Amino acid sequence: MRIPAFLSAFLLLAAPALADDALHALVTGDEGRGWAAVGRVDLGDGAFCTGALIAPDLVLTAAHCLFSARTGAMIDADQISFLAGWRNGSAIAYRGARRAVVPSGYRYEEADRLERIAYDLALIELDQPIRLPSVQPFALAVQPRMGAEVGVVSYARDRAEAPSLQSVCTVMQREGTISMLSCEADFGASGAPVFATSGGVAQIVSVVSAMADADGKRVSLAVSVAGVAALRAVLDQGQVGTAGLVPGGRLAATTGAKFVRP
Repeated sequence: MRIPAFLSAFLLLAAPALADDALHALVTGDEGRGWAAVGRVDLGDGAFCTGALIAPDLVLTAAHCLFSARTGAMIDADQISFLAGWRNGSAIAYRGARRAVVPSGYRYEEADRLERIAYDLALIELDQPIRLPSVQPFALAVQPRMGAEVGVVSYARDRAEAPSLQSVCTVMQREGTISMLSCEADFGASGAPVFATSGGVAQIVSVVSAMADADGKRVSLAVSVAGVAALRAVLDQGQVGTAGLVPGGRLAATTGAKFVRP
């Protein structure tokens, strides 16, 4: 995959974070209305990522969130929980995880990190669905064109108790399934949903994977949700417990997940 000349460096993110003048903390119930399907994905060692419901029992996040930086392996599902609408010490709904899947094309140890970002999607299947009127799963939409406006909702290592909304970012570049966004990402934005609005309805178009430097300006890299259908198909087939990533165009299934520390 060709790397844009102005993209000098990038780093995978960990616990969700976005920093920009347009960032707004959703600290009250009224401010968070409509965003309750975005939640914190907590892990057993006290770390977390951001995830978003796309079905009552499915959470969309980044694939690199599901791997141990120490071992390079995926961890058990009993180390994962999803806190829908987490705010000020409580969530609208708490759920554990049953399974998780990532694309077979994703390689945690891949030397070409930009190539890895192109596959940086994951689905977590919850142990019980969330069926509440206030927690409505988000629909998915096609990758936006260059110049389109998008928004991001995420948690952060310094804003772990409430989600934050960056309501207006721009798609600066596109390269295959990867978009470069003007959203200024900091360590932690892994798995944060990127939204486009159609007819007043927010739909997820990509997932934040990394932060980058473009001509001295911090930007973020996000991967299209085009691969989500294949991930859902694997879960529908009942796959579980496959060790490692499966070559040959198939998908890997696991009973666990973990995020990558910066």
